[in-house]
Amino acid sequence: MDLACFRSFRCGGGRVVTRDAAPERINFSADTPDFIHDPNGAVFADQAYVQSFVPRNARPGALPLVLVHGGALTGSMWETTPDGRPGWLTRFVQAGFTTHVVDGVERGRAGWCAVEGHWAGRAIMRTDEQAWTLYRLGAAADMAARRPFPGQRFPLAGFDDLCRNHVPRWLSTAPQALAALIAVIETVGPCILVGHSQGGWFTHAAATARPDLVRGCIGIEPSGMPALPEGWSPLGPDGRPQRRLLMLGDFVEETPFWADLAATTRSHVDQLRAAGVAATLMDLPAMGIRGNSHMPMMDDNSDTLAGLLVDWIDAGA
Repeated sequence: MDLACFRSFRCGGGRVVTRDAAPERINFSADTPDFIHDPNGAVFADQAYVQSFVPRNARPGALPLVLVHGGALTGSMWETTPDGRPGWLTRFVQAGFTTHVVDGVERGRAGWCAVEGHWAGRAIMRTDEQAWTLYRLGAAADMAARRPFPGQRFPLAGFDDLCRNHVPRWLSTAPQALAALIAVIETVGPCILVGHSQGGWFTHAAATARPDLVRGCIGIEPSGMPALPEGWSPLGPDGRPQRRLLMLGDFVEETPFWADLAATTRSHVDQLRAAGVAATLMDLPAMGIRGNSHMPMMDDNSDTLAGLLVDWIDAGA
């Protein structure tokens, strides 16, 4: 990537104050003297971390892109494919878009809050077995043999590397994560959101909350879709309707969990259109593009799919 600027920032969140924990004697490392650690005080929590990439060949007037990761993942999912090819981050920057990559609340370099009870429940980890089925790489019974669905386009030699990307996640932090994403949007200004899976839910919720700033929203197999408020308007400050695109891959009928979500996605496209949104369903198998998993940004045709998204963005410029 030929960059004019690379930077990072954090936004959203606030201070959590603790007042009832006992000090303890600790050693920061094996070679440091004793230290009295008093955990009572203020710490920041619920913030997002953002990396920003500004290309030298930036398209004049092009809106920046904000990439939002899926569940159990971080912004690193956009950087490189498991078999070492450039990811969508590189392709979007090469296409001339300023691109912001988000690590959401409690993920990656956003950090997570160790104050007990601040987030309800407990952290969970995605197992390899869950990844195999949730990402629609193959039937659950075929996971041990690494036998994929016929025509699967995910680079299976990189499956272990994909699983190394998994991080702890909480199931109770959606309000904080949405608030932090909206803070990112308010910092970036008018933009186009690109969200995957859980991030697809957040991007569509944020697009609904701030149609004045979110001019376009791309949901890559969103894990559910938030309802539109009664009387909501999709019109931006220029009077043009907000644009949204939803992408669906292959093998959804072989996976009941995704068959239900795909049906919800198709239904929501109709709801968006009824509300005046310029909504597009990019059903890849229906377009003759077969074999894509739940991770199309990592499949062997990822460059082709990135090109389709760029074409959709250009069509609304």
